[in-house]
Amino acid sequence: MSSDELHFPERAPIDAYGNGGFRFAEARHDGSLLILPSGMYSWAPGAMSGVRKASFARAFEEAGTIDFLLFGTGKTRTTPAKTLTQAFARAGIGLEVMDTGAACRTYNVLLGEGRAFAAALIAVE
Repeated sequence: MSSDELHFPERAPIDAYGNGGFRFAEARHDGSLLILPSGMYSWAPGAMSGVRKASFARAFEEAGTIDFLLFGTGKTRTTPAKTLTQAFARAGIGLEVMDTGAACRTYNVLLGEGRAFAAALIAVE
C-alpha cells in the first residue's frame, strides 16, 4: 500500500504497537502510520532517516483541521530537523515530538477527548 492510499477511513484507537506495526479496529497494519482527521494512512518512513517535509504533505493539506501533530519518532525520541519544525510552524500546526510508545498512549487519550490533532507514528520492532 502506498503512503497516499487510505488504510482506514476514520481515526480508531490504537490497541497495540510493536513488531513493526500497529493493531487497531480489529486489524493489524504493518509499517508506519499517518493519522489525520480524514483517516488512517499507511506512511512510508520506516525510520527518522526517511522523514522529509514531503512525508507530511497530506498533513499540510489538512492544516485547517489540525491544531497539532503528535510525532512518534520510533523507539527513542529524536529531534526532527529544524527545517521540518519550521515547516510545521509556517503551516500553523504545533509539533509534539515523543517516542512512538508515548505518542500511541497520548493519541488514544486525545482521541477520546475529541481533539483536533493528527499523528505520525514510525513503527517499532
